[in-house]
Formats: sequence, structure tokens, C-alpha cells
Amino acid sequence: MADLADVPATSRWVRSGATRLHVLDYGGDGPALVVLPGITSPAVTMDFVVRELTDLVRPLVIDVRGRGLSDGSADGPADGDDDSDGRGYRLEVYAEDTEAVIEGLGLARPLLFGHSMGARIAAVVAARGRVAIGGSVLADPPMSGPGRGPYPTTLAAFLGQLAEAARGTDAEEVARSWPRWPRREQELRARWLSSCDRRAIAATHRGFETEDFFAWWPAVTGRTALLYGAQSPVVTAAGAQEARASLPSAAVTAVPDAGHMIFWDNPPAALAALRAALRPMVR
Repeated sequence: MADLADVPATSRWVRSGATRLHVLDYGGDGPALVVLPGITSPAVTMDFVVRELTDLVRPLVIDVRGRGLSDGSADGPADGDDDSDGRGYRLEVYAEDTEAVIEGLGLARPLLFGHSMGARIAAVVAARGRVAIGGSVLADPPMSGPGRGPYPTTLAAFLGQLAEAARGTDAEEVARSWPRWPRREQELRARWLSSCDRRAIAATHRGFETEDFFAWWPAVTGRTALLYGAQSPVVTAAGAQEARASLPSAAVTAVPDAGHMIFWDNPPAALAALRAALRPMVR
């Protein structure tokens, strides 16, 4: 919790049904930018990205349900062998949470920005059209799904990292999995990964392989940009080409010298690409 004292944001709370959601609001006079992090990324871990955007937008970073200070769902698989279908962590449930934040905080035509899992959520919100948005930026959305092969990182790998966090980990151990990350981000992950609910991770990983991103992507409307790591195993060259073909109006940009964790792998290039994608949307 002490990490939040160093973050220039105010904690806000919204209910999505019975689920309490925590949001970090960075304030400012620009248009609202609702930020949706990845599968094991509580809101605070996006601080190093969004604090570089406050001259353009008012970032609001959601602790997606089951992460950070937000509640988890009552159901969801406890591990990879559980029979539960994890309905409390489906893409449309995450989308409903995002819509609840937008409506609960009175955000008028906010922009959306999501990374990985968050990018998939942003696509669903934009495609559903239940709330008015001003545009969306998707960073390296998982394109795995039915008939498309498995997600590149196994559930066992995620659960192994969660186990390390539960028994107590540190930046040195995190660096073994993520050696390119800035030291501060390794330290934040070491402290905050244990806030991620095992059920949320297992259900979301299952969703990466049972819910098809391309079932929603072609229906996304408005200004849209897709960023991907040039060396990402999650959005391959073939995946990027399919994204271009199925939504020609979207701007699709590769971030050089970066894998799936584009903002951690190459922060200057990823931030430059994100700012370039947002500028036309804030005018």
C-alpha cells in the first residue's frame, strides 16, 4: 500500500453489480483515458506509463476484478484442472465492469487504452457500444482462441510466478523472468503480484484460448489503433496482418525491439507509439 503514496493519483471506487472496483485517477483537464492492464498487472504497475500521458489525457487505471484492490468474482477455476468455466471472468463481464466505471465516474466519451488482456477488454467495450467512447488503443491483444493455437505463456508459468509471490519474492527473482524490465517495475511486480487472484488468472488464461479476439475486433468502431511488439509471440506478423485486413480503418503499428510486454521491454519507443496513437483522438 505504501507504493500508492508515491503515485500522483487519487483512489476512486465504483460498483459493478456487487463487485467493488478500484481505480487510480490521475486527474487533469484532458479527455479521460480509461486504462485496462494485463492479466497479472494491477493498476499501480501501469504508473510509469500513464504518468507520461498527463499532458494529453486524464488517465484512470482500473484494478481489473481479481487484481490489486478490486474484488474478485465468486466463481472461476482454482487451477488448470478445475471444471468451473470461470464465467465471472469472461470478456463480457470485464467489459461490463469497464462500462460501470465509465458511467459511475461520469466520464463523457472517454478514450480506452488496454494492454494484453486489457486490450481484449477494450475491443469488447468498443464493439458492444453500450457506452460512448472517443477512441481506443489496443496494445498487443492476445490473438489466440478457438482454432488458433494456445496462448504462448502457459498457465503453469503464470501459476508458478503467483506461487513465488505468495511465499514472498523480490526484484532479483522477478528479473529472472523479466530481465529487461526497469528495476522499479521489477520491484513493483514483486510487491503486487500476490494481489492477483489465482482463480482470475486461471479463468482469464482459459479465456485466451476459448474466446476469440477476432469475434469482436471487426466490430470495433471509431478511431482505433493497434500497437504490437515487433518480436511478440502474442501478436505475430500473421496476426497483425489479419488485424489489418479485418479492420482496415485501424492504424496498426509495430513497436521495435519489444516483445509482448512492449512498455516494459522498450519504454521510449512504446510510449512514443502510444502518444502518436492518442494525439488524433484528443483533438
